[in-house]
Amino acid sequence: MKKVRIGMVGAGFISRIHLEAYKRVYGLQASVEAVCARSDTTKDFAAAYGIPKVYSDYHDLMKDPDIDVVDICTPPQLHAVMIGEFLSAGKHVISEKPFTGYFGVPGDVQPVGKVCKRKMYDAVLEGMERTAGIVRKSDRLFCYAEDWVYAPAVAKASEILKKTGDKILFLKAEESHSGSHAWHAAEWAQTGGGSMIRQGCHPLSAVLHLKMTEAKARGEAFSVESVVCDTGVVTERLTKEERRFIAANPVDVEDWSMLSLTFGDGTKATIFSGDFVTGGVRNLIEFNTNTGTLVCNIAPNNAMMTYAADASVLKDVYLTEKVETTAGWQYVLLDEESARGYLQEAQDFMECVATGREPLSGLDLAYETIKITYAGYLSAEKGERVKL
Repeated sequence: MKKVRIGMVGAGFISRIHLEAYKRVYGLQASVEAVCARSDTTKDFAAAYGIPKVYSDYHDLMKDPDIDVVDICTPPQLHAVMIGEFLSAGKHVISEKPFTGYFGVPGDVQPVGKVCKRKMYDAVLEGMERTAGIVRKSDRLFCYAEDWVYAPAVAKASEILKKTGDKILFLKAEESHSGSHAWHAAEWAQTGGGSMIRQGCHPLSAVLHLKMTEAKARGEAFSVESVVCDTGVVTERLTKEERRFIAANPVDVEDWSMLSLTFGDGTKATIFSGDFVTGGVRNLIEFNTNTGTLVCNIAPNNAMMTYAADASVLKDVYLTEKVETTAGWQYVLLDEESARGYLQEAQDFMECVATGREPLSGLDLAYETIKITYAGYLSAEKGERVKL
């Protein structure tokens, strides 16, 4: 059986999700051989997952001859640099979202979220071109870890588009929840933006993927012509008591966004994100074609529901991500790693490394997602449409 040797960079929440997915890869052996992180708990992390090697400097991982592919699960400001360096060192690369972003440079006004969005947009495009150039010249693979592309509902929608050749007329999509507990999610210098880049990037990438799939099936060109965006901090005036169920506490980032796209064929899409929506994560896409409507309820969905008269009844049962209580009616997300696309993503990436074929989610999707996101930030600041 073919063996793919993986080196993890990062030992946080998303690293654990990826590791669980690698355990379920079939047809080849996905073996995590090393983890690199600066946390004091990295050795405990490695021991828990049976990872034999631990590094504190990613350059040491880069030199390890026994690693085929690295999985970058670090804070976003490290993604672009690591992608370039690992590819140049001859490693295949898997990178978490976002592809890159604007995190501030010396001399910027503080906090970074106040920096002119035109400056951000231009800097991000310039930086992406450098990284994309390395990807294109490399004989190694770049895999963009956008799980929505692999979610069963989105995969089925893609299959339908390929078989029918239908024209998508309008898409609306959303990722929202009650906010991140992580301190760095509140600061532009750490995340490159707020809810639009942290959450909205997922539905945006899925929308782009579906339109790319449609264009290929119909023999048409794909492009995004323009964007209109609005962002805001809608929780700003809540008291501490009023925000007790909301984890988000923005410093210089948005907690709400609405991004509207006009594609080159004149069709439209609208993507929402929010950091204040209670009741669990909302991962939804709905779109209209010339022959019908497709609704992709990634989460919540009603494959299983529970009702508990009191939260104590199900207090020891995991139902789904980011629910504030287990009382009342609940939407249980069955086999969450599969429903969200993580298993299928890991399978695709491992097969690609083993065989050399290109991944379903790669450079083009990563690039377009960030280009459009920062065009959105520019549009929101200017209060007008931005042409791409």
